[in-house]
Amino acid sequence: MDEVEADEVVVVVAHQERATLRVGAVFLKVDAHPSRAEHEVMAMRAAPVPTPRVLWQEPPALALAALTGTALGRLGEPSTASPAAWAAAGAAVRTLHEAPLPPWTGRDLGEQASTLETSCAWLLANDVVPAELVTRNRELAEAALRPYEPVFMHGDLQVAHVFVDGDEVTGVLDWSEAGRGDGMYDLAILTLGHPEHLDDVVSGYGADVDLDAIRGWWSLRSLTSIRWLVEHGFDPHAPGCEVDVLRAQV
Repeated sequence: MDEVEADEVVVVVAHQERATLRVGAVFLKVDAHPSRAEHEVMAMRAAPVPTPRVLWQEPPALALAALTGTALGRLGEPSTASPAAWAAAGAAVRTLHEAPLPPWTGRDLGEQASTLETSCAWLLANDVVPAELVTRNRELAEAALRPYEPVFMHGDLQVAHVFVDGDEVTGVLDWSEAGRGDGMYDLAILTLGHPEHLDDVVSGYGADVDLDAIRGWWSLRSLTSIRWLVEHGFDPHAPGCEVDVLRAQV
């Protein structure tokens, strides 16, 4: 991770639900729902891939040791990681998906479809995104809403949550959404806004990849996250972010 002075407090992310601070080599996560931290610790212990070391847990706070290396990339910014690093990330995701299923369940397809309908209605009613983008991406999202064999899914595998050193994965962050779910969702979130690296990730992941489902999740994730981003002070219209993802899809 980037160097941070030992006496410097850096706000990594902060909103009404949770905040993450960094002090030197320690990350402090404070969550309004302490059960999420407990869930995250259990998921990290069960995951067969590198994860941050838990230093201590005292609800509502969780302290984690910083990972070595740097983030594979960030949404809205070009990735400087090598194709081999992206392939290594794909291989790590495959290792996770082949692990025994965790006891927790994820959201079912009916819930996903309902959230999609509600989100699209809000986007159109508030004129946040051009109607043609909403309509076309709503159609593409259907490819994600199909039966699947559940796997051990990370659930929020943003590109900034995967750390690499050279061409090796050193760790994966933020496991609070982990559970049984669609493996293609993980691959989609990892490559969201970075479609140029999808082939690298797929080459590392191996067989059994549904590219239509991945692209469908790009549309569904973007459509359903914009409202939350707007209401929590983030900008989905920033270059390379969710609205640009919707444009690229059509």
